[in-house]
Amino acid sequence: MKNLFVVALLSLFIAVSCAGGYSFTGASINPETKTFHVENFLNRASIVQPVLASELTYSMINKIRSGTNLQETQYDADAVFSGTITGYHVTPVAISSNDQAAKNRLTITVKVSYRNKQDRKANFDTSFSRYKEYDSSLSLSNVEEELIREINEELVDDIFTKAFVNW
Repeated sequence: MKNLFVVALLSLFIAVSCAGGYSFTGASINPETKTFHVENFLNRASIVQPVLASELTYSMINKIRSGTNLQETQYDADAVFSGTITGYHVTPVAISSNDQAAKNRLTITVKVSYRNKQDRKANFDTSFSRYKEYDSSLSLSNVEEELIREINEELVDDIFTKAFVNW
């Protein structure tokens, strides 16, 4: 009897979680929103890192695929993301005793537009910015790939949270 109750409860939980309104990532999406599209991010930063836009686009698509029940489509999507990389720069952040930079900071800024046909209150145009610091004794080219990966992950999480998590 106890096993039957557990199976019934588990079945109910699975049925509710697959209904489209909730996911294990904490996403809370209007049940009428079924599809999404992420337009290719444009790179308009003063310093253009060639793979940044495509990696950001790809990361965003993967986050939505893995974090929601939405289906990707190219046309007439319910939820559409578009974005522009507006900043990519390195600045010194920690000065040592001999007036040299001890640490540098790579900052990436993106402006994102989100439109949801089924839930217009969720629409936004927002800039997101994240950074990572690295030791100035290292060349940017030696750490750039890893820094971009880490910053992209944080930016995508911020965008996803703004669009789909109502905390």
